[in-house]
Amino acid sequence: MSKNVYESPLSSRYSGTEMKYIFSPDMKFRTWRRLWIALAEAEMELGLPITQAQIDQLKEHKDDINYDVATEREKLVRHDVMSHVYAYGQQCPDAKGIIHLGATSCYVGDNTDLIIMTEALKVVRKKLITVIRNLSKFADEYKALPTLAFTHFQPAQPTTVGKRATLWIQDLLLDLEDVEYQLSKAKLLGSKGTTGTQASFLELFDGDHEKCKAIDRKIAEKMGFKGCYAVSGQTYSRKIDSQFLNVLAGIAQSASKFSNDIRLLQHLKEVEEPFEKNQIGSSAMAYKRNPMRSERIGSLSRYVMVDVLNGYFTSATQWFERTLDDSANKRLSVPEAFLAIDGILNLYANVADGLVVYPKVIESRLRKELPFMATENIMMDAVKNRGADRQVLHEKIRQHSMAASKVIKEEGGENDLLERIAADDAFGVTLEELEKLLQPEKYTGRAKEQTVDFLAEEVAPVLEKYKDLEDEKPEINV
Repeated sequence: MSKNVYESPLSSRYSGTEMKYIFSPDMKFRTWRRLWIALAEAEMELGLPITQAQIDQLKEHKDDINYDVATEREKLVRHDVMSHVYAYGQQCPDAKGIIHLGATSCYVGDNTDLIIMTEALKVVRKKLITVIRNLSKFADEYKALPTLAFTHFQPAQPTTVGKRATLWIQDLLLDLEDVEYQLSKAKLLGSKGTTGTQASFLELFDGDHEKCKAIDRKIAEKMGFKGCYAVSGQTYSRKIDSQFLNVLAGIAQSASKFSNDIRLLQHLKEVEEPFEKNQIGSSAMAYKRNPMRSERIGSLSRYVMVDVLNGYFTSATQWFERTLDDSANKRLSVPEAFLAIDGILNLYANVADGLVVYPKVIESRLRKELPFMATENIMMDAVKNRGADRQVLHEKIRQHSMAASKVIKEEGGENDLLERIAADDAFGVTLEELEKLLQPEKYTGRAKEQTVDFLAEEVAPVLEKYKDLEDEKPEINV
């Protein structure tokens, strides 16, 4: 890495090798050559004077790209596609006359973009599965561990640590559905010509409309796609880019929500992200264990959620059959979004695989708040078994609760609500009897059962579907 030239941190620090290759020049130009071969084969099969020997020569040099020739040619002609057509022709002299026959630059440019985005989304899917798998193990392990739940970040009815994790998984399952949907409708531009009318191909095929339709079908099949968009201008609709970015932004939302929860839990000292033996949390405060991985997830997620606007504006401002104000923006917004999501999912998988839980801290905080949450049970027990007046007890509990809260908040004392209730003859219950009610698992409702059912009925079928996908073990640059 050069120290005197800017390099995007998404490439140098965050994204993985596989994703970086997908958006590399080598991937792009190899795909161009595959598309030129597919075009030539389709044209040959549809009766144009192209020979198998020419096709074979193109295939022989599809991967050994003579970049030096293309680079020098581009300095002269200032056109990247024609420079690579020229370079390919230098290696395939017998076929140089039929390379790119009838096509425009968008034939290789736009089809390649669609292929690359589709391949990149497959990598995203693979990493999503890894995160879901890691979180599922965590949820199962802690499905029955009671913990204080929060609404508005204020103490609320208890849940379990595992149930809370299912909320993170649920979001990711929704994201996975969007990924699958986007992949299920993946298509190519095909070869539509300068304004999308296929005029050049109608000329090549002597006015045969069926052959013009067939060439798109053949190109799609040869490139592993189910079809091409039926109509287009010179380019595929830029709305497709915004749809891909929408999917990525959805994943960013889910990841950011998870990272915020972990950061709050780490503040509470209940759950922490992984922290390596020699890791330094702060340059000033040696004791600190900052949640830097979760913070980075949030930071990168914010970028992706904002980046999606590029797709919206690019799609909205295309004029008629095409303008070129999309090109520079696409070169930035689409690859950077994928690289950022790749980094996010690498971090997410790492954190989810190494979460550290502190049950004693969790229990201590829960028990401090549990007396307030047990008041409904205490009140119902007094009404049911001792014939007490619910309305009277409700008012007494309100008064006792306010008094106990004052001790906690203004005096820094311990929660003495149970002692106050035990001392009130209206309830007719001893402190020992009250303390028996304070078993945390009594107040978690169906949290454990919901977790078990969710993992079995919603998550397990998904993981079974992708059982052949190996877990990602990304290296994290902290």
